[in-house]
Amino acid sequence: MTPKTYLLAGGNSGIGHATLHGLLADGHRVVAAVRDPEKLAATKGLQTVAFDARNASPDLVLPDVIDGLAYFPGTITLKSFRALKDDDFLKDMEVNFFGAIRFLRAALPALQRAEHASIVLFSTVAVQTGMPFHASIASAKGAVEGLTRSLAAELAPKVRVNCLAPSLTDTPLAASLINVEAKAQASRDRHPLRRLGNPEETAQLVRFLLSDASGFITGQIIGVDGGLSSLRLL
Repeated sequence: MTPKTYLLAGGNSGIGHATLHGLLADGHRVVAAVRDPEKLAATKGLQTVAFDARNASPDLVLPDVIDGLAYFPGTITLKSFRALKDDDFLKDMEVNFFGAIRFLRAALPALQRAEHASIVLFSTVAVQTGMPFHASIASAKGAVEGLTRSLAAELAPKVRVNCLAPSLTDTPLAASLINVEAKAQASRDRHPLRRLGNPEETAQLVRFLLSDASGFITGQIIGVDGGLSSLRLL
């Protein structure tokens, strides 16, 4: 396997962290753009650059050629619509949508210099499956899904763009939702597979979509949700 150069936004925890270590183990060059590069200083073979998804003007020094990019920063804002303020909607859009736009804009020239390149973005099961208290985050991630399809059409055939739409995954971002066993069990029971998502298995799908093995897949929103979006058990 020929080593490639991959750029990740995020990587300090959760799915991004698992993806980062998987790509390094496969022998690839990995550059992680993270808010606190010092947290990854001990990771052998990793390059880091400072990046905050909320920064309107990121100053990124990136490789000349990038074979694949994944954008992991996200939020979980769960409130009733009546309780949501403009700032809640703005924060979710800033991190999930505008942060991705800025990151992609900075990396696009390097992606287009690759022979073939792949972009992986993240949505949520709550976009296609209406859920109470998800108005803000579902709106922001819905914008990401629209961006995915539009860019996939615009950047074809050289750059592929796909998006994963997970359900609740056992990561630090979701910790407050599963920090009590009763809440964690209720979340498991909502899924036909009767468990939560695992960051390592989702990371494997990210790595597949970044690789040439997925070369005929673009413009797709792929559910990683334990059947929640499509199954109803009797």
